[in-house]
Amino acid sequence: MEKKSQKFILWFENISAKDVCLVGGKNASLGEMFSKLGKYGINIPDGFALSTKAYWYFLKFNKIEEKLKDIFRKFDPQNLKSLQETGSMARKIILKSRFPLNLEKEIISAYRKLSQKYNLKNADLAVRSSGVCEDMPDASFAGQFESFLNITGKEDLLRAIKKCWASAFGDRAIAYREEKKIPHLKFALSVGVQKMVRSDLGASGVMFSCDTETGFPDVVLINASYGLGENVVKGQVEPDQYFVFETTLQKDFRPIIEKRLGSKKIKLIYNKNPKKPTKNVLVSLKDRQKFVLSDKEILTLSRWSLLIEKHYGRPMDSEWARDGKDKKLYIVQARPETVQSKKDIKMLEEFVLDKLRIKKSKVLVTGLSVGNKIGQGRVNRIMDVKGINNFKKGEVLVTDMTDPDWVPAMKLASAIVTDSGSRTCHAAIVSRELGVPCIVGTGKATRILKTGQEVTVSCAEGEIGKVYQGLIPFKINQINIKELKMPKVKIMMNLGEPDQAFRLSFLPSEGVGLAREEFIIANNIKIHPLALIHYKKLPPLLKRKINKFTLGYKDKIRFFVDKLAEGIGKIGAAFYPKPVIVRFSDFKTNEYRDLIGGEFFEPEEANPMLGWRGASRYYDEKFRPAFELECQAIKKAREEFGLKNIWVMVPFCRTVEEGKKVLALMAKNGLKKGENGLRAICMCEIPSNVILAEEFLEIFDGFSIGSNDLTQLVLGLDRDSAIVAKVGDERNEAVKKILKRVIRICREKKKYCGICGQAPSDYPELADFLVKEGIESISLNPDSVIKTILNLTKT
Repeated sequence: MEKKSQKFILWFENISAKDVCLVGGKNASLGEMFSKLGKYGINIPDGFALSTKAYWYFLKFNKIEEKLKDIFRKFDPQNLKSLQETGSMARKIILKSRFPLNLEKEIISAYRKLSQKYNLKNADLAVRSSGVCEDMPDASFAGQFESFLNITGKEDLLRAIKKCWASAFGDRAIAYREEKKIPHLKFALSVGVQKMVRSDLGASGVMFSCDTETGFPDVVLINASYGLGENVVKGQVEPDQYFVFETTLQKDFRPIIEKRLGSKKIKLIYNKNPKKPTKNVLVSLKDRQKFVLSDKEILTLSRWSLLIEKHYGRPMDSEWARDGKDKKLYIVQARPETVQSKKDIKMLEEFVLDKLRIKKSKVLVTGLSVGNKIGQGRVNRIMDVKGINNFKKGEVLVTDMTDPDWVPAMKLASAIVTDSGSRTCHAAIVSRELGVPCIVGTGKATRILKTGQEVTVSCAEGEIGKVYQGLIPFKINQINIKELKMPKVKIMMNLGEPDQAFRLSFLPSEGVGLAREEFIIANNIKIHPLALIHYKKLPPLLKRKINKFTLGYKDKIRFFVDKLAEGIGKIGAAFYPKPVIVRFSDFKTNEYRDLIGGEFFEPEEANPMLGWRGASRYYDEKFRPAFELECQAIKKAREEFGLKNIWVMVPFCRTVEEGKKVLALMAKNGLKKGENGLRAICMCEIPSNVILAEEFLEIFDGFSIGSNDLTQLVLGLDRDSAIVAKVGDERNEAVKKILKRVIRICREKKKYCGICGQAPSDYPELADFLVKEGIESISLNPDSVIKTILNLTKT
């Protein structure tokens, strides 16, 4: 029996992960999945691979090796022009060569066999390059070699195979091998020939079994757009984005913790012109305003991602497609995720800009941040890849978008800024691998930023990356969290931004002591809940404004519930199974008025700080329907997402009677205290909470001290008033006596007692005091966690 290593052609069913040296990483992965994972219901299109033996045989038959040696003798890897000339000459030699007759016959025979399997006269084929080192765990750049789709007929197939082999000497491939010290003439290329999924008529995208920005391992990230997947990879389209929480997905919940609608303005389809095989067309407004994938499809892909990750034993990056003819989902490629999975999570690296200089600096453009680093230098605006010869090391690359041809310049950049793209586009993927800060999707960077201009590119301030005018000083803090000694008290976090949750989950903590709904409502929803409930009665102008923010949702009420549940769910998933205490909305009337439509439903109060807020709102008939939506959102996060680690907290509860009314209303809406582990905490921020502490603790599971409001009400001041703000100090003896009493009573009643106010973050001595009094937990602002831990563990 002929050995695998002696064969020109290997079918996927006979290929495994052990055959990387014969068929490259891409084909080895396809064969491994086709032969091992198909039994679990994962759809992998069948096909065959031309082995590296076929590649070497082709080169030897045409006496190409000696010609390549002559070309590479003159190659200067430090010169971009030399790189381009060397690659061009090498590719021309391969493309002008002919197939050995016996190899050609084997290829055509395999082609006919594949056509028969799928009952096609002319099999629609995908022809993909697969480098021996391309997708190995320690050596992978996105889009190294060429792939060709919509190949029909044997002549097209033969031409596509030669083009794939020629791409072994693409400029980016040569530069890649130079960096990895892989000899150019000892490197082989395999070609995969596969039944093509007609995603041109359907949809496609990429899928990661971890968060690509932070490395958070317990989620699946899916990007989806219409048509061929090249637009997503190259960043030419803003795709839909979905996050699914892996841990509870395995327990048969439906934890789609984020669905973000992309603009999806164009889609790539096939073109009848052979010189230009694909073209972009506009997507209809109707399709743009709906999600590409159904919830069922999102969950199916996520389960496949879990199976693929489990099989390979590491985080994976997969490409998927939905066939527009048979409507089925397929996995068309899977490779190891090579950036976040290699990070050392023992070390936290924090980039911090000089705060005083930030205040004086102008933000020139903003976009989506990739990574969490800061870079700076002179702008070099390049609109065509031909111009990368003029790019110098340490400059900031500014362009519309990148593709693999830009990699030589990207390696030299101190930062990258693009007009187009998403967090899974080419620029984002490569910048992560290179460790270069990158901002994508600015929309206008190439119009605003000028060549030679000094800028600072910051990805260290959250989801939105900023390009500042000038060179702003910054520092890099490194902390080994494994060496941190933890205090006796539980350290928790105050958190409101769901997009920060995955990153902050790596900080040492026992969970989230305060998750603020207000941030989610103000930033992710933006609309007053009553405006959504009474949408049909609103003026046309306001309806149009609301429609812009609720794309993808005909049911406006469902929009509020889903988006609030997703925001809460993302935080709950990030810290699972540690407790996440979600505070019901605590907007004041002036803050509610700032939401879209708020002026129709909110009164004007002389002192909103002491007015219609917290518990008194929830059972009021005017606001009660909105509070019930909040209950539905938390119920969804706990029951549909499976996040039973979520607790609830009632703010500004003035009387025990109010507390009873709110708890009864919660129970009526599916949130009964004590059922399925649900705990209900009361904010302790009003003197009545302290005076009647025993009575409040009879109905609640504990107190979370809101030191900001408690201090203002004990000392009789308005903390919004700059005139008397200096009097408000939590270290005042009256406040400390109250804190001491609350902690003591909670301990006697064996009820939870924590603090989630600003004070312990600002005053180390107050944190010491609380620990000595026996408080159970201290919930801190994220930037104070490490500092407070170090202060509390000083010997």
